[in-house]
Amino acid sequence: MTAAAASLPYKLIATDLDGTLLRQDESVSERTRAALAAATAAGAAHIVVTGRSVPWTRHILDALDYQGLAVCGQGAQVYHAGEHRLLTSVTLDRQLAGLALSKIEAETGPLYLAASRDGLEGEVLVGPGYRVQEGPLPTVVIDDPAELWAAPLNKVYLQHPTLDDDALAQAAREVAGDLVGVTVAGEGIVELLPLGLSKATGLSLAARRLGLKAKETLAFGDMPNDIPMFAWSAHGVAMANAHDELTAVADEITASNEEDGIARVLERLYSI
Repeated sequence: MTAAAASLPYKLIATDLDGTLLRQDESVSERTRAALAAATAAGAAHIVVTGRSVPWTRHILDALDYQGLAVCGQGAQVYHAGEHRLLTSVTLDRQLAGLALSKIEAETGPLYLAASRDGLEGEVLVGPGYRVQEGPLPTVVIDDPAELWAAPLNKVYLQHPTLDDDALAQAAREVAGDLVGVTVAGEGIVELLPLGLSKATGLSLAARRLGLKAKETLAFGDMPNDIPMFAWSAHGVAMANAHDELTAVADEITASNEEDGIARVLERLYSI
């Protein structure tokens, strides 16, 4: 390690994508690109840590010419962007997930479901009633809910006709939190995950591959699914647009994703 790298405030910069690194149009501003480039040129490593599975992340990383490691699928997948290779993958136990769903629906009534299949080409299947956000991300609409369970999954998405995201997640945790992980990853996005899995799980694996540690990590995020990553990292920075649950545990709050929040922190810390 060079003397310059050894003197860096943080040797690892972990950034969420949606609502954090990406603007609303899925672009990264020139100012933020320049700040990240300067920090990595000084010796820091940058890891993207996203709730999106690899098939929903790869096109963004390619457009950014991102060559490093990315943690995808809420920590389930460690992906080498430069080599287009999946390094690790954790799947959801479908029997446990089915039992969890039956417990949740007994409490809340019927749910609308979608599911993300495992693998580099894993499809996102959308069941009857599930509301898909507008945008370019590909989905496969299915009529028979049984198709959701036909192949290995990394997560299941839940929606409720009347409960908001926080209320649905809380209800799911109360009745099935001993079977699956439950997280809120964005508006209309409540997810069931393998128990114990989080962004911190995947980030720790990726950091270990780079020889870096939690105490050397600066993390940026905007949603409750970033809470474990903040807890693992030395310094957690919430965006101004972040969910209240995340700002409550953040070490610092920066400007929004639309106002170069990441760049402002990096410019200050790395004297850019």
